Amino acid sequence: MAEREIVFRVDDMDCADCVRRLQDRLGTMEGVSGAQGNVMSRRLRILYDPARVDPARLRDEVGRLGYAAREADAEKDSTGSSGTWRGVEARRTYVSAALFALGIPFRLMGGEPVLLHLPLHALHPADLLFLASALVGGWNFFPKGIRSARALTLDMNFLMTVAILGAVTIGEVLEAGAIAFLFSLAELLEDFSVDRARRSIESLFELAPDTAMVLEDGGEVRRYLQELRPGALVVVRPGERIPVDGHVEDGASAVDQSPVTGESMPVEKTVGDEVFAGTVNAEGSLRIRMEKCSDESTLARMIQLVEEAEGRKTRSERFIERFARWYTPGVTLAAILMAAGPPLFLGAPFAVWFVRGLTLLVIACPCALVISTPVAVVSGVTAAARNGVFIKGGIHLETMGEVRVVAFDKTGTLTRGHPEVVAVVPVPGSEADRSSVLALAAALERLSEHPLARAVVRALEDGGGSVDERRIEDFQAIPGKGVRAVVDGEPRMVGRPELFEDLSGLEAQVERLRGQGTTVVAVGPPARPVGFLALADRPREGAAEAVEALRRAGVKRIVMLTGDNAQTAEAIAAALGIDDVRADLLPEDKVALVTELEARWGRVAMVGDGVNDGPALAAASVGIAMGAAGSDVAIETADVALMGDDLSKLAYLYRLSHRGRTVIRQNVASSLVLKGALAVGVPLGLVSLIVAVLVGDMGATLTVTGNALRLGRVRP
Repeated sequence: MAEREIVFRVDDMDCADCVRRLQDRLGTMEGVSGAQGNVMSRRLRILYDPARVDPARLRDEVGRLGYAAREADAEKDSTGSSGTWRGVEARRTYVSAALFALGIPFRLMGGEPVLLHLPLHALHPADLLFLASALVGGWNFFPKGIRSARALTLDMNFLMTVAILGAVTIGEVLEAGAIAFLFSLAELLEDFSVDRARRSIESLFELAPDTAMVLEDGGEVRRYLQELRPGALVVVRPGERIPVDGHVEDGASAVDQSPVTGESMPVEKTVGDEVFAGTVNAEGSLRIRMEKCSDESTLARMIQLVEEAEGRKTRSERFIERFARWYTPGVTLAAILMAAGPPLFLGAPFAVWFVRGLTLLVIACPCALVISTPVAVVSGVTAAARNGVFIKGGIHLETMGEVRVVAFDKTGTLTRGHPEVVAVVPVPGSEADRSSVLALAAALERLSEHPLARAVVRALEDGGGSVDERRIEDFQAIPGKGVRAVVDGEPRMVGRPELFEDLSGLEAQVERLRGQGTTVVAVGPPARPVGFLALADRPREGAAEAVEALRRAGVKRIVMLTGDNAQTAEAIAAALGIDDVRADLLPEDKVALVTELEARWGRVAMVGDGVNDGPALAAASVGIAMGAAGSDVAIETADVALMGDDLSKLAYLYRLSHRGRTVIRQNVASSLVLKGALAVGVPLGLVSLIVAVLVGDMGATLTVTGNALRLGRVRP
């Protein structure tokens, strides 16, 4: 039986140690081939063989490890950041704070010891309040600390539990109450900060409605999207969000596609045009024939892409994980030596150095360090998603910021992807004019399916003309060269100039047109043409500006890789300001050139259509697919998908990635420097337990989270 995946929502999975503990235990169970947890989404994904293990047993095993698991809702399963301040842990924190605040005036008033003695000291009236504050606030993490002790795992909950018990034991109950209250508050603030980042993902769910108005048996019925199947006819009125992917069956309207493609202007849609779930119908009423189930729509793929991006670790995250495995045990050993060494060997006061050892333990837990990169990745990936740019993982966000060369495919990427007639040139002395040359060519080409033939017919119709219904006999297509036929009793040809018998005096004109990067087609009797058509695939609107924007953003070199001929490629490159052109390439040649560019310049991003350029996209440091909104292949083959055809988003992607890489490095460096400075201050008596919690834990976490959330302010 094939493997299946189950996804659990584990709300208590709030640190890297939690994730590692769950992954290690579940990943070794019989019938389980893999487990992957994610702190940001609080989701645990498990690949299992249903013939060997039951999902209920997996959930029970998570429970035995001390975590409450429930099967994740594929749609919406978050309480939101506002719920952080209304939960049980928040209420305990409020009570702990009130008890601590009430104890301060009692401490200032003094008082006699009460009839209650701990092993090393007697309690004052104020101390009872501080002790109560420590117990109430500490109950938020005491059970987790006990679970960590049983699992022989050192995490922040265990360290804080030890710190509070140690402080109470040596009589520092004020410190114990302060630690419990401040750490509980720090945990709430961390949850709130992480939830803010998480909400940016979950808000994508809100782009599509839960229901749709469906036309059934001549009447309109509202149905849940999960009930609908391809073929359903959906009615969307002005101002409503389009709930499904499909094609317009009836009606015309302007549609705001910015939630999916990032396009700034509404797009006109009429019968036969494609529409996407999550976009907004601005004007007229539309009837849409549904083509994909709700969980297979473009919007659903977008959300899945962003969620999967959370689990793909950056190089910085992998470094932090390796570093933390050595850093935390090392600092823990140092804390034990600090607590025991001076009293044993130097006769120093035990209580003083015991507290300093506890303080170093608190500093040891790398929570802020571990969370610094995931929050930045989520912030950057979701910011890009809101602007129609979908990044498949933090590793690609980080790598794009290191790109020095951007290589473009030509056809369909830098150009519009279809040829157009750009010039009609009558031969002097032939008595033909522009309109007659184009009309004759269109009369023959209307019988051909070649792209150049369709371009000729389209040029005539766009100019207000119509194809002549001339009598055509003996029509013959000459593969790769052109067509010939008898038109109204006279032989005529449309095709390569070399097909015609006499080109004397016309060679220079043909070469001049070809030198402009066009494909030249001759028109007329087989003996001598009466005119020429120049056809070319024109640059995409905004392509030159996009190339210049990339250069201003910091890209060192911009290259075109194309299978087209050199003259055409060089003409397009000159018009767009591209640095280097490689033409007449096969797909394998593009792969080789991408590898060559990487060896010479460093990181290379390849931009293509995601279908023909698949091998080159895979070979590049970052593969970027254009116009992926309607293409499953593009999303599958590329590391980054531009949902619309807007080349200007490339410069935005580069700026965002560069800023993201900078933010990740700032977060890692600031966490290490802060913890290092606090650790140095501990043996000197400059850092108390309260400072360790307030600055080393809460302050560091809020700093790196706030810095990461700045990525959401980067604009296209």
